[in-house]
Amino acid sequence: MKTTFPQLLLKHAAERPDAAALREKEYGIWQPHSWTALTALVEKVAAGLHQAGLRRGEHMVVIGANRPRLYATMLAAQSLGAIPVPLYQDAVAAECVFPLNNAEVRFAVVEDQEQVDKLLEIRDRCPGISHIYYDDPRGLRKYSEEGLASYDTLIESGSEFARKNPQWFRAEVAKVQPDDVAAMFFTSGTTGNPKGVVHTHGSLLDRATAGAEFDKLTSSEEVLAYLPPAWIGQNIFSYAQWLACGYVVNCPESASTVTIDLKEVGPTYYFAPPRIFEGLLTSVMIRMEDAGSLKRKMFEACMNVAKRVGPALMDGENVGALDKLKYALGDFLVYGPLRNNLGFSRVRVAYTAGEAIGPDLFTFYRSIGINLKQLYGSTETAVFVCLQPDNQARADTVGVPIRGVQIKLADNGEILVKSAGLLKEYYKNPAATAEVLTPDGWYHTSDAGFLDANGHLKIIDRVKDVGRIKGGPNDGAMFAPKYVENKLKFFPHIKEVVALGDGRERVCVMINIDFDAVGNWAERRNLPYAGYTDLAQKPEVYEFIRECVEKVNADLANDTLLAGSQISRFLILHKELDADDGELTRTNKVRRGFIADKYGVLVDALYANRTEQYIETQVKFEDGRTGSVSATLKLSDAKTFTPVKAAA
Repeated sequence: MKTTFPQLLLKHAAERPDAAALREKEYGIWQPHSWTALTALVEKVAAGLHQAGLRRGEHMVVIGANRPRLYATMLAAQSLGAIPVPLYQDAVAAECVFPLNNAEVRFAVVEDQEQVDKLLEIRDRCPGISHIYYDDPRGLRKYSEEGLASYDTLIESGSEFARKNPQWFRAEVAKVQPDDVAAMFFTSGTTGNPKGVVHTHGSLLDRATAGAEFDKLTSSEEVLAYLPPAWIGQNIFSYAQWLACGYVVNCPESASTVTIDLKEVGPTYYFAPPRIFEGLLTSVMIRMEDAGSLKRKMFEACMNVAKRVGPALMDGENVGALDKLKYALGDFLVYGPLRNNLGFSRVRVAYTAGEAIGPDLFTFYRSIGINLKQLYGSTETAVFVCLQPDNQARADTVGVPIRGVQIKLADNGEILVKSAGLLKEYYKNPAATAEVLTPDGWYHTSDAGFLDANGHLKIIDRVKDVGRIKGGPNDGAMFAPKYVENKLKFFPHIKEVVALGDGRERVCVMINIDFDAVGNWAERRNLPYAGYTDLAQKPEVYEFIRECVEKVNADLANDTLLAGSQISRFLILHKELDADDGELTRTNKVRRGFIADKYGVLVDALYANRTEQYIETQVKFEDGRTGSVSATLKLSDAKTFTPVKAAA
């Protein structure tokens, strides 16, 4: 698509002036913003930023949740040829220092007092910041910092300029070209400073359009924008594809109302990482476990039919008349009300990505009539590399290459990608750019995988993480930690896993239980507990988790490549892994190396065959204070199984 984001804005305003572009929930009421109104707002904000001195090619940071005025801000910056840089709103102040300095940021537009305080805290370390504009004025009335002003002030300044120069805005938009830089997204920085991934209007819109074509998206779609705008997945689904297709994006009132808002909006196009789908299913199962016996029996009977018949119907296969009738009855009694309760009654296409999704979880949603599929991509590829066609969705693949994508495999199994959606560069980092982009245009994904007989891509693990067992009966066996971790996370009672084993004789894991799921399990057994730490160390919980571990081992025993990766020992951590403690990225991915170092005493204890180990860990609270959590952890053995076939 040879156009730009602001040009698409003007196109929709001309063709569909009164149609809703965005909706925002304020005080419990959904407020629509038409394409005409949005364009007028973008013009005023662009004029205000121009008056304040924002220059073409300059970076401007945007921090906040999904809000129409923040979307307008990104469009305004792009209309001037400037480059919006969204940052995670839940990042602590120190995490913002490097991106702000690296991108030489002078202008920042933020949502509220929390984000203003964050920038003011680090202002002495980011001397370039000269202008901070805030959208929500609550709590900021008495602030008098230099360069700090309200969003309304910006609009007022721009309104006067736009009134006096009625042709100025369109002339500025016309200057912006498809090959100009449109946005920059910082990576999570798991192994060092984050890298700024530079994308053009052309690269983002090419992938947005290819994805829209694949799933036949139209302007009639409804989307709920609830994930962080700093994550490129959210940016593609709720910004790039929004402007490419012209559908309606709905912004929730707050993070706490997302579940309610989901039911009210009833999106037709939906994206969520596996963690969200796991959480929704866990809440359903908890409610069913607490329901009366008659309701439970009806649910179980209907779900047995759904698991057998639903996926076949979803894949367009022939199903007997009796099974169709049983499924229709189940749809009336259970599946339809359940979809409605989840907010999925109108979903036409739903995607998940970022991590592997459990087969049971995947089958559950498809069995109740939700067209859940998987995709493959990254920040550097503008997301869309592989998508699953309707009727070809499988839990163990991530789809087929879509329009404009070429895939080849390196000798070490690494997946290489070529498409028009590839990053332009890593900002100010030519060495890193040269590492991932070949002279002839191939991108090194760092993922190991292969194409199956049907042309679907299968992901094994990160190339750098695939290792070997050293010594013992499984000497030389392949070890893929993410593969092992995901198998355990398929259980709804396990939230996070860290697998260790490369260069060692055996595999050990550290586990985070799902506090809500295990807590409900404990309560139904009259098992008292006083918080996460206490619950995690209960002997009954250990025995329960051991059963999960041994089920995974039995499954791995049948795997030709990974039979040697069976888990010998495990422990349940005394605290939940947290991004604020550096244990997870802001996209909630496990920082395995960091955790292995941080909890080195536990790793040593696992491999030393100790049965318990004391540990004290410093933690950060939401208000910025620090504290500590201590416990004597149990360490437990797990049964392993003779491989059906020899491991690699």
